[in-house]
Amino acid sequence: MRATDPRRSRDGGEPLATSVRELRQHIPGGRPVRLPRGGVPTGEPTIPAGRRGRGERRAAEARAPGAGAIEPQRIAKLLARAGVGSRRDIERMITEGRIAVHGKVLESPAFILSSLDGVTVNGDPVASIEPTRLFAFNKPAGFLTTARDPAGRPTIFDVLPPGLPRLVPVGRLDMNTEGLLLMTTDGALKRQLELPVNAVSRRYRVRAYGDISVATLDALIDGITIDGMHYGPIDADIEIRTGRNLWISMRLTEGKNREIRRVLEFLGLQVSRLIRVAYGPFELGELPVRGVAEIDSDAIVRLKKSFGKARD
Repeated sequence: MRATDPRRSRDGGEPLATSVRELRQHIPGGRPVRLPRGGVPTGEPTIPAGRRGRGERRAAEARAPGAGAIEPQRIAKLLARAGVGSRRDIERMITEGRIAVHGKVLESPAFILSSLDGVTVNGDPVASIEPTRLFAFNKPAGFLTTARDPAGRPTIFDVLPPGLPRLVPVGRLDMNTEGLLLMTTDGALKRQLELPVNAVSRRYRVRAYGDISVATLDALIDGITIDGMHYGPIDADIEIRTGRNLWISMRLTEGKNREIRRVLEFLGLQVSRLIRVAYGPFELGELPVRGVAEIDSDAIVRLKKSFGKARD
């Protein structure tokens, strides 16, 4: 990954450990998260080490099998991939008569096409779709995972460094949850990473307070139902216990809204800190708070191939 404009602190609150030594100080006895340097035994793609220039990255994308090919899709999806706006924005533009294909104004967002040739927005031609790009962002606490907030609360786009392309977040992190947030230029990739059928794992570290047994946490592997809401299997382990203070590692694939907080609070624990340390094969590693790193295109290609294998 290639880091961009990292910042190592935020206003107020406890800073997230960003180095092996800091992490060991922060979670005595905990296992520091490291950026994988080799292949993943499960066959999942990982983020290669080292830095590559934009030209080399684009060249690798162009050499990939199927690079540049676009399957027939709804125009709203293709325009979203081209960075014109969100699908909702594009549907609104079509309703307003602002989008045309070969001079004919569209009346429905269900229009199917496999190329943006001849497509115009407000009379201007749409640029071709750029290769998919994927970024890792170390989200600080205190920011919403959204482009804008009607209440005026700070969002992640207030702290992302300048110069990035139009990005959409993969999933969400609660306002007070920290750690790895993937962001991409490709709405289709975002959906694949979020789909429950693909069972992409998320790993977290949780600081909590209270009493709980190992057996109670082990039982979460069978799932749990709270107030009529069922949560799927959660792999949870106590990393360290000091009195009633705990650091717990948790792995899950569903990622329902506030899932970890609701489950642990239901079990009698008070969550004081929640950090996502991995999403699928991509790990937070030592990326500093507010830091951004771009993921190499060959890892993206392997990731896309893995979705098909997961359903075979």
